[in-house]
Amino acid sequence: MSAPVWQDLDQSALDRAYDQTQWAPNWAQVLQRYAQRSEQLRERLGPPVRLAYGSGANEALDLHGAGDGLAPVLVYVHGGAWRSGRAEDYAFLAEPFVRAGARVILPDFDAVQDCGGDLGVLADQVQRALAAVVTQAQAWGIDLTRIHLAGHSSGAHLAAVCATAGQGLPLASLLCCSGMYELEPVRRSARSRYVHLDDAAVQMLSPARHASALTAPVLVAVGSCESPQFIWQSQMWTQTLVASGLSTSALWAEGLNHFEILETLVEPGSALARLQLRRMGLDA
Repeated sequence: MSAPVWQDLDQSALDRAYDQTQWAPNWAQVLQRYAQRSEQLRERLGPPVRLAYGSGANEALDLHGAGDGLAPVLVYVHGGAWRSGRAEDYAFLAEPFVRAGARVILPDFDAVQDCGGDLGVLADQVQRALAAVVTQAQAWGIDLTRIHLAGHSSGAHLAAVCATAGQGLPLASLLCCSGMYELEPVRRSARSRYVHLDDAAVQMLSPARHASALTAPVLVAVGSCESPQFIWQSQMWTQTLVASGLSTSALWAEGLNHFEILETLVEPGSALARLQLRRMGLDA
């Protein structure tokens, strides 16, 4: 084994630890299910309303569940290693929340490789999408006191960055599923080939270093079959939140990998679905 570059991991092991496809042999099939289930959702509930939050080509969001009156909203930030994924492929996540009377918003944003590797661009886009939710709440039928933010994988990272940015976002809750919250090991991994992380970026964009800025309760979820580093990230983030005095819950999803855990958010009776619906006041 070569010399460790992070904790007890050498370069090869660290690179593998931040490549979730190495730990989920069915990853391609699960991503295909996401897209197929999203198309089926649109057939059942109709297409979302497409709304711009900026002038960029990717600066728009999908609003599912538009209707009369004010309702809670779940803003979901998709994953994809910061370099892939579209809101339309995650529409399936909207169904249980829309059927329970909520709105669901899925923002699109740029791929990091198209931004010179600058994750700050993506974080700014998600922050502006959230700002649009606040400023357009009345027009979009959203209850300002019931804005719930969620993200998975790199989307959980971006959601946590925005939640800890200290910009007064009125969050009712934050769900972080299988994300990364300390970027130093990411910086040392093969992801540095397409993400530029200098000292300033690691400091600014590591949510674990800014946990004290959070006020909303946080749910941290991770699957038992994810890479050991992603499990460490979730455990470290949970411990950091608790040490900061925040209301924090942790969910350990036994037998699920990085991609499978997200599907349980829409499975009736699953722990993740029950917890999130309850947090939004929709469990009845």
